[in-house]
Amino acid sequence: MDYKKKIDYLRNNLKDFKILIMGLPGSGKTTLAQKLSLSINAKHLNADEIRKKYNDWDFSVAGRNRQSKRMKDLSIKLLKDYKIVLADFICPLPKTRKDFNADYIIWMDTINKGRFEDTNKMFISPKKYDFKVNEKNADFFVEKIVDDLINKTIKIKQ
Repeated sequence: MDYKKKIDYLRNNLKDFKILIMGLPGSGKTTLAQKLSLSINAKHLNADEIRKKYNDWDFSVAGRNRQSKRMKDLSIKLLKDYKIVLADFICPLPKTRKDFNADYIIWMDTINKGRFEDTNKMFISPKKYDFKVNEKNADFFVEKIVDDLINKTIKIKQ
């Protein structure tokens, strides 16, 4: 299947589908999210933009839990108008990932440490994810993720 047919397949077969791109600050989440969301026609939610909109810069555990809930609530709301919502945020704890309740998780495992020491200390690498990105090369990984999404979508339908 050529790439255009793959994209058309995803656009026609994914519905009410939440994708989470998570990882440390500076791991390439937003770059990948921008390219992937354009490719598969997903609505992109960026955590920094949402924090800015709500003027909420609390990075304590409570603040991160609140942000995860906010991202989830916004995603659910956006699914009424979009088939696919793609959120990129650090999501540093198993609880924040569980609360967001993504249908598909992409872990950006491209760096060992981010630029914020408090986040580095808090961050727990995920045990469960659907796709792991291990280098900063968004163009390359968009195609790999599209293939993986198609394979998983086909399995779900069977």
